[in-house]
Amino acid sequence: MLVLMTEIQHHHTIPQEKLDVMHSGDVYICGDSFVDQQLDSMELLYDYNSSRPREQEKRAELLKRFFGSVGDGLYIEPPLHANWGLNTHWGNGCYANFNLTLVDDGPITIGNDVMLAPNVVITTTGHPIKPDLRRVHAQYSLPVVIEDDVWVGAGAIILPGVTIGKNSVIGAGSVVTKDIPANSVALGTPCAVVREIGEHDDVYYWRDKMLNKPIPTL
Repeated sequence: MLVLMTEIQHHHTIPQEKLDVMHSGDVYICGDSFVDQQLDSMELLYDYNSSRPREQEKRAELLKRFFGSVGDGLYIEPPLHANWGLNTHWGNGCYANFNLTLVDDGPITIGNDVMLAPNVVITTTGHPIKPDLRRVHAQYSLPVVIEDDVWVGAGAIILPGVTIGKNSVIGAGSVVTKDIPANSVALGTPCAVVREIGEHDDVYYWRDKMLNKPIPTL
């Protein structure tokens, strides 16, 4: 999977050594040292969510500044919610519907032509079970990878450390706790593979509904 990057001037100023700790997978305590940097990110996010529907060029530029990298043709329906933005990387031709939430203290890598339905949550971060560690705001972050041509259904939640293989479909409302292999239809809580994508899907697009050929373009 290749994520194409555009060289632009980001607002992000988090020292690399702190990013390395955040991305190590180990438990760390989130102190006050990041407040200014995170507020910078939230200002950009506020501008994006406040933009008008016809301000497409403005939205595209804000996404380039907000995220770590974006491919061509990224489109996200506001409102968008994210912890940082800088730790999320998008491929080409991606679309996300309303209320996408990215808890991206750790890296989120999204491949080409990925579709995310409304109210999808992708979180890289969890907290230790021990309450005394949570009391001091301890947390850990594990990377999430969504490979090319994945469709994630409405209200799905993708948890830390998960990889979803290329071409797979995640059913609406699923909670994805473990890796999902490529070319799979998976759903449920916890999310599990129910079948492979195959010849059936060349004929039927949903249950017993058959594809029209040629498919009309509006």
